[in-house]
Amino acid sequence: MVRETARKVLEEESRAVADLAPRLGEEFDRAVEMVVGCRGRVVLTGMGKSGIVAQKIAATLVSTGTPAYFMHPAEAIHGDLGMIVDGDVVVAVSNSGETEEIVRLLEVIRRLGASIVALSGDPRSTLARHADAHVDVGVRREAGSLEFVPTASTTAALAMGDALAVACYERRGFSARDFVRVHPGGRLARRLLSVSELMHSGDSVPAVRATSPIPETVRVMSEKRLGMACVVDEGGRLEGVVTDGDLRRLMLRSRDPLRATASDAMTRTPATIAPEGLATEALRAMEERHITSLPVVDEGRRVVGVVHLHDLWRTQLF
Repeated sequence: MVRETARKVLEEESRAVADLAPRLGEEFDRAVEMVVGCRGRVVLTGMGKSGIVAQKIAATLVSTGTPAYFMHPAEAIHGDLGMIVDGDVVVAVSNSGETEEIVRLLEVIRRLGASIVALSGDPRSTLARHADAHVDVGVRREAGSLEFVPTASTTAALAMGDALAVACYERRGFSARDFVRVHPGGRLARRLLSVSELMHSGDSVPAVRATSPIPETVRVMSEKRLGMACVVDEGGRLEGVVTDGDLRRLMLRSRDPLRATASDAMTRTPATIAPEGLATEALRAMEERHITSLPVVDEGRRVVGVVHLHDLWRTQLF
């Protein structure tokens, strides 16, 4: 019985979210353009559980580069309206569209020079009629036997808020690297570190010429302690790499390996990565090739660094 109840709740809420997609139209487009073009900040507001949804939408917008904050409508009536300035966009969440505290704010918000986006379940409501853009988040019914308990309606509003936030950041071209700049801590930020932030560069790069004798190549590899050497031309462009495995294979096939050169041992088509590549991309390349180091090259194939598996371990990507 308990599981059956839970199953019905999940099905009803899933249906409520699925029903939103066919309703997306010009009003949603207008809401996105208003948020993206906002000259001030995006102010989210809502009472009760709608207020909690509004807080989450505000947090998602902030985390994806849109200045936003939550304003409690009851507190706004008693002075917090001073938060709103000309050029702001107010996103009001109310399933009925008749929430008293929000309706009382509409005229004042207009006088302050802010625009209004409404997320409500009734296109004929007071909130919807006074909004510059109304996004319909209505549901057929709430989940559960007590239909007056907000369940499916808050889920639908939250999902539409996510849709709005994602559409806005994609419209603005917000990238993974932009995300890192506003998320400097935590595991997610570490996963989005660029190779340039982790690589060994300058004098730390083990580099030899194709004509370098094997003893000299081994000396460079030993000093730099990255388990490999980049073979470069006079312009610093990558011609190949010499790894510990390449040296072992040379020992097996050559009668006099110490008289060989780096070009005799090197792998001529090594895996590489660009400086702007992500740490996760470097890790994937190493795992696929079963290697521990990657040369980092620019657009002209000039070696600008080397990233080692140990560098990735230190970021706790594993």
